[in-house]
Amino acid sequence: MKNIQMVDLKSQYEKIKVAVDKGIQEVIDSTAFIKGGKVVEFQQELENYLNVKHVIPVGNGTDALQIALMALDLQPGDELIAPAFTFIATAEVVALLGLTPVLVDVDYHTHNISIDALKKAITPKTKAIVPVHLFGLNVDMEDLLAVAKEYNLYVIEDACQSIGAVYTFSDGRQVQSGCMGDVGCTSFFPSKNLGCYGDGGAIFTNNDDLAKKMRSIANHGMETRYHHDRIGVNSRLDSIQAAVLQVKLNFLNEYIAARQAVAAYYDTAFSNTDKLITPGRTASSTHVFHQYTLKLQNVDREKLQAYLKEKGIPSMVYYPIPLHVQKAYRSSKYKIGDFPVAEALSATVLSLPMHTELSSEQLEYITRHVLAFVENKKA
Repeated sequence: MKNIQMVDLKSQYEKIKVAVDKGIQEVIDSTAFIKGGKVVEFQQELENYLNVKHVIPVGNGTDALQIALMALDLQPGDELIAPAFTFIATAEVVALLGLTPVLVDVDYHTHNISIDALKKAITPKTKAIVPVHLFGLNVDMEDLLAVAKEYNLYVIEDACQSIGAVYTFSDGRQVQSGCMGDVGCTSFFPSKNLGCYGDGGAIFTNNDDLAKKMRSIANHGMETRYHHDRIGVNSRLDSIQAAVLQVKLNFLNEYIAARQAVAAYYDTAFSNTDKLITPGRTASSTHVFHQYTLKLQNVDREKLQAYLKEKGIPSMVYYPIPLHVQKAYRSSKYKIGDFPVAEALSATVLSLPMHTELSSEQLEYITRHVLAFVENKKA
C-alpha cells in the first residue's frame, strides 16, 4: 500500500502530467509570464464554469478578500460580520483595512455561520457579511441573502474551500458557490479542490461596476497605464499558475465526485459508532469536501492523532483555536464562552485524509484504525 497523504498532489499530477507540462512549456516559450494569454483563457473558462459575468484572477485568496472589501468603499469603524470558527484570513483582512470584525457563532451541524446569531449581531454600523462556506459546504444562502436585503448589507462570500459546490434556491435556481452575493472570493492554494502549483486566487462578481473597480485595485489602482485613480495593491495570478489551473479546471467535476465518494466511504464506515459525528449536509447544497471533518465524542483527540500517526495515517485539526481566542484578535468585548459552538468544534474536530487519489485499500486501513481506537478494539 502506498503511503497515505493528507493531500496527494504528486499522484494527481502524474495523471495530468502531459497536459500540465505542455501548458507550462507554452508559457515559457511565449515568455508572457505576467498577464499572458493563459491567464485570460483560464479567466474566461472559469467564468463559463461558474456561470458568472466576471472573474478577476489575483495573487491568493487573502488578496481576493482584501480587494473585494476595498472596492466597497467601507470606512474605519464599519462593522463586518464573520464566523468565529474559520481560517484567520477572514478576520485578518477586515482588521488590516481598519474595519471592525464582528464575530458570531456557527451551526454545530454544518460548521457554517449561524443565521440566528447573525441576525442578533446586526447594528446600525453593520455594512457587510462575510459568510465562509467552510470545508466545502455552502452556507444557507437563501436565508442569509434575505437578511442582507432586509438590512441593506453587502455579502462577500468566502468560497476559498467550496469552489464547485452548488446551491439550490427554493425556486429551483442553482448557483455556484461564490456567485450568490455581491462578491465571491476563492483560493487556488495547491491543496484546494482546484489548486495551482504555487499561490493564486480569484474574485467573482456579476456587478460590472464592482468588477471594473476590483480589477483596478488589483493593478495598483490603474485603469489606464500610469494613471492611478484609487489606492490599489499589486495582486495577480501568473501565467504558469493559470496554465496549471486551466488543465485542472477540466477535471474539477471529476475531482469533486472522487472526494464525495471518499466521504461516502467514511460515512458508511463510521455510521455504527456514537463516538464519531460525520460531516453534516443540507438539502440545499452539494458538499465538495475540501476537508472531511469528524466531531469526536468522548474521544481523546491527541491520543487518537498519536495512534494514527504511529500507523502512518496523517490527520489535522482545522481549526484548534477560534478567532476570538487568537492572541492577535482578542478583544475586551469577547471572552471564552461567548461562542460555545465554535469553542466546542475547536476542541473536538479532526480532519482525515481527503483527496482525489485515495484508494479503497487506504480507506479501509484508515477507517479500521480509527474505529479500533475509538471503540478500544484490536485493528
